[in-house]
Amino acid sequence: MVGEISISTVTAVLGALASYFFVKNDNKKQFKHHETEAKAKAKAIEHEAENFLHEAQIRIKEQEVALEKAYQKQVLELEKQKTELILELKAVNEKDKELERRKREIERRDQYLDKLQAKKEQEIKEAVEVLQKSASMSREEAKSHLIQMVEEQSQLELAQLVRKYETEAKHEAKRKADYIISQAVTRYSGEFAGERLINIINLPSDEHKGRIIGKEGRNIKSLEQLLGVDIIIDETPGVIIISNFNLYRRAIATRTIELLVEDGRIHPGRIEEVHEKVKSEFEQRTLEEGENIVVELGLLPMHEELMRLLGRLKYRASYGQNALAHTLEVAKLAAIMAAEMDGDEKLAMRAGLLHDIGKALTQEHGGSHVDLGVEVCHRHNEHPTVINAIYAHHGHEEPNGVESAAVCAADTLSASRPGARREVLESFTKRVKDLETIALKEKGVVDAYAINAGREIRVIVNARVVNDNEIAILAKKIAKEIENKVQYPGEIKVNVIREKREITFAR
Repeated sequence: MVGEISISTVTAVLGALASYFFVKNDNKKQFKHHETEAKAKAKAIEHEAENFLHEAQIRIKEQEVALEKAYQKQVLELEKQKTELILELKAVNEKDKELERRKREIERRDQYLDKLQAKKEQEIKEAVEVLQKSASMSREEAKSHLIQMVEEQSQLELAQLVRKYETEAKHEAKRKADYIISQAVTRYSGEFAGERLINIINLPSDEHKGRIIGKEGRNIKSLEQLLGVDIIIDETPGVIIISNFNLYRRAIATRTIELLVEDGRIHPGRIEEVHEKVKSEFEQRTLEEGENIVVELGLLPMHEELMRLLGRLKYRASYGQNALAHTLEVAKLAAIMAAEMDGDEKLAMRAGLLHDIGKALTQEHGGSHVDLGVEVCHRHNEHPTVINAIYAHHGHEEPNGVESAAVCAADTLSASRPGARREVLESFTKRVKDLETIALKEKGVVDAYAINAGREIRVIVNARVVNDNEIAILAKKIAKEIENKVQYPGEIKVNVIREKREITFAR
């Protein structure tokens, strides 16, 4: 019994020991496994930590490089500022030295002038005493005489100094003016435009000459009377010549005859009809040409009447120079000159474009183109500089600004360049215009046309105002006034025409 208990106890103890060792062995294996896993995790953590450390070191290096660059940049900027401050201090020191030097120089000059003043007073005193003794003058007389001599000498020196500065100023002004003119001329290239006194019309055949002349000269008489031109039909085959000093009138006459020749119907009624149509077309065309010029130059807005007058300048000449070509030349030259002198380029161009606008009115209204131009520009509220330029370019006023002065210079430059004008043509057209003006002043005169190159004046009178007996007196009166006021070679025929015409309509 006791033996069985002992065996059981031993067995239990052995089982317990076996279990203990088994569990211990199993726990040891598990511990080793956990230990291995822990070591792997630790190694992974260590590796990751090393990566983080490496990346941190790289970022630290980059930041150090960036900070180093920023530091170097700030150092450079500070060095630059330091250098600038040093230069400024040097400049200030130099200015201070210069000011000090000038101050000392001024003080020396003041001292020198004081010495000279004292010396002059001493010399005057001594000279007064000498003069008083030698010339038996009183002290006051001698002093006055000497002061007068000193003043005369001073005035002479002052005049020489003024003349010197005036010469230098004129030389500099001429140099500057030459530069401005040369700049304007080289940057603008104008065309020569000469005007003739005749237009030539080519005819399809010589048969049309007979149609133009008409039965007993009826058609050519109507043409010349209505158009106010001289129609020359000679033996030259296939052409007729239209002659007149008024370019606008001559252009209308040329177009009228061309349309009549194309149409083939030539008689007094048709002539009047075509003439009215052509006049209307020319009025519209002149407005369009004026508008195109203003738009091209960029000078809008401008009143319609001024643009129409600009278009009319195409049919006006001065000393053989086309007025519109001259006007455009002056406008562009004035703009260039004003720009060189820091003026208003657009205003100078506008003033140059309108400076001769009155010439478009002189053939119908007479009088000075300056006064007519100022009147029409005032009426349409043009800029005061434009008004001043119109007056100034013929010396009626002084230019009140750079723009007006530029217009005056450009006008002279355009008119005086070689080949721009012809004196003979202008004197002839003036004489012919004077003939018409004299006739138009008389009572009852409706129209007056100078024809045959100014050798004949054809005067149309109102039949209701002037009777047949009065036309003889009128012709003699006009002839006498022409003799007194106009210089001309040979003789001038005064032809007064009185024609009564009644018009009615059948309805």
